[in-house]
Order: sequence, then structure tokens, then C-alpha cells
Amino acid sequence: MHNWQRLVRALVFFAFCGFTGQPAYADGSVSSLGMGYGARDQAEFARFLAVIQQYNASGERFRIDGHCQSACTMFLSIRHVCITPDATLLFHAGGSMRTGIINPSTTQQMLSTYKAALRKYVTVNHFMDTLAFHSISGDDIIKRFGYPACR
Repeated sequence: MHNWQRLVRALVFFAFCGFTGQPAYADGSVSSLGMGYGARDQAEFARFLAVIQQYNASGERFRIDGHCQSACTMFLSIRHVCITPDATLLFHAGGSMRTGIINPSTTQQMLSTYKAALRKYVTVNHFMDTLAFHSISGDDIIKRFGYPACR
């Protein structure tokens, strides 16, 4: 193979990898999807589960940035998730804000997506007992509960 052919192949490779050596795909994020304010109903809740499945299947990185409440916190279960230190995550019991009815099944589903240390913290502190919001900063999610920071 000629040197110019190697050069062309290298340039094509770097163009596809964004000159960083990373796979050629864009990160997903809470803000880019506009999903930071939770799910209004079961159909929307299912959309959050679909996003989690999609990103876990593709292996793409997913950023939790900005405001992330309710069902949005389940994005913590994405395999290649990262958290921006300035993000704010808000936790509460699963259920309907409109009717005020707590759904234990939805609450358990949300809890099951958190790492053990975070699950214990929100449980012991009764964050998941009511529909009231309880916030944890992205910085604390990173430092206290072992989630990776976005670089």
C-alpha cells in the first residue's frame, strides 16, 4: 500500500471519529431530548424506558445535564451515563402528580435503576415515600454515589 493510500485511510478514519479516537456518534443528553421534567403518564414513562434500552443497546454515551426530575432519574441506569456537576436531579415516589396517587410499582421500578448507595440514600431519607421533590446535585451524584462525571 502506498503512503498516500495510508494517509487517505487515516484521514477518513479520523474524520469519522471526530479526531478524538471515539466512536463516530453523537452523545445523547437529557437536554437534547427535552426529557428533564419526567413523565406525565404511563405512555411517556414507557418512552423513558425505551431511551434507556436504546442507549444500553447502542453503547452510546448519555449525559445527564441540567434539570432531571422523576422518570428522568432512571437514565442513571444507562451503561455509559455521565453526569454534569451542575445538573440537578429530583427524586420522589412514582405516581401521578395530577391525581396525587403514589404507584408503588413505578416507585420500585425507578429505585431498581439506581446504584445501591443512591438507592439506600433515597430510601433511608424517605425521598421515595411521597410525591414531594427532593434534589441532589450532579456534583453529589458524582462524588457521593460513584456515577461518572462528564468530561
